[in-house]
Amino acid sequence: MPASFKTVLIAMEPDEDQSLAAVRSGVSGYLLKDASALEVVAAVRSVSRGEAVCPPQLCSTLFRFVAQIVSEVPAPVATSKPDLTLRQQQLVCLVAKGLTNKQIASHLNISEFTVRNHIHRILKQVDAETRSEAVETIRSFGYALSQ
Repeated sequence: MPASFKTVLIAMEPDEDQSLAAVRSGVSGYLLKDASALEVVAAVRSVSRGEAVCPPQLCSTLFRFVAQIVSEVPAPVATSKPDLTLRQQQLVCLVAKGLTNKQIASHLNISEFTVRNHIHRILKQVDAETRSEAVETIRSFGYALSQ
């Protein structure tokens, strides 16, 4: 369902499974057939403002469902600050400045092969796909990347 398309479903009965299925399919509002015209209009207006609408008797179903999902999802593992060597910190600073492997090798007076090895290890250490992602991850751990 497109994100700009909002739906209010009017159901026949307060069926918990049906209401959860509707929420999973993307409805933003869920009313029962006994809702008054004023409640329907209020629900449409609420949904158009980005709010969700649910009858009180089905709210507890949603809360239980969310609590169950949260309990099944493993808690995020707190990753510790990467333990970068002084050489790796120097390399990351130069990568952050936009230098190429060749320029870094020249600047640090080491081979390009050594630079590639260091960068490969850094990417693995911080679980990054790209050099720029590694730089941002390392910055997020509080490393000052200026030289």
